[in-house]
Amino acid sequence: MTKRYVSLPDEAEAGMCEFIDEVDRRLSSDEDTCSVVEDVLIDLSGDREAYERWQNGESVSPAERVRLQSYDPCNTTLESEYYAEKDEETFRTSKHLQWLWRQFDSLPIADNVEFALRFRQMLADHLFEDCGDGCRFFKGISFTYGHNITIGDNTIVHDDVHLDDRGKLTIGDRVSISDGVHVYSHDHDVVDQTEVRNYHTIVEDDVRLTYDAMVRAGNKVGENAIVGARGVVQHDIPAHHIAVGMPAQSVKIKPGWEDVATPIEDAGINRQEERHLAYDLPDDLEVFDEFQRDLQSSR
Repeated sequence: MTKRYVSLPDEAEAGMCEFIDEVDRRLSSDEDTCSVVEDVLIDLSGDREAYERWQNGESVSPAERVRLQSYDPCNTTLESEYYAEKDEETFRTSKHLQWLWRQFDSLPIADNVEFALRFRQMLADHLFEDCGDGCRFFKGISFTYGHNITIGDNTIVHDDVHLDDRGKLTIGDRVSISDGVHVYSHDHDVVDQTEVRNYHTIVEDDVRLTYDAMVRAGNKVGENAIVGARGVVQHDIPAHHIAVGMPAQSVKIKPGWEDVATPIEDAGINRQEERHLAYDLPDDLEVFDEFQRDLQSSR
């Protein structure tokens, strides 16, 4: 193994553990999640004194007021908040946790890798549908909701990865997701791009998704497979296969797995529709077209 063990000084280790344990305890309690997130961001940002001045009715500038208000996730919006099919009740909590994750990553302290990895693992335990042990989440990871993600043990997600869980996303044990990877669980109709279809996307155990790869919605990358750099997965990748290109095609079976793997010539099957997730919209939903088109007159 090419990694080495790194530790913090005892005093720094103790302070880090005390802080993370306290946030974990508060998020696990009946305390309002929104209030917990606000408190954590105020203190991590070093803005407690300014916040208290504002709360005491002292004068603050408009810019300062916007900054202080934004520590409270209830005063913010996320892109996924506008999605018509989202589960409103579940989203209320996951939005607060996602806001804490995103804002934490914008702080200088997020560059302290040992602290940041443990803090994000703790948040993932609360945000995701399920998160295994020993995961390592690096900086700049984004989600749609977070609550439709299941991740196994000892999985690594590197910088600037997008995990789209507008549908459902399942990632197995010991998966390595490299910088810049995008894994999608929704797709758009080719005629009306505002019509969204959601899917269950699966990345099985021991998969490696390398730099800048993309997995389209509803596809499965099989156990122990590799998707090469900037590969675009548009159909299932069988277990133990190495797939490269745009679209990604199986070009080789990992040495030692030839006897159990699907033959190269039998790869390339698209099973997206088997993983389609239907949803119903509320009858009283007030919808709008973001492009302000008259869809009736264009048909």
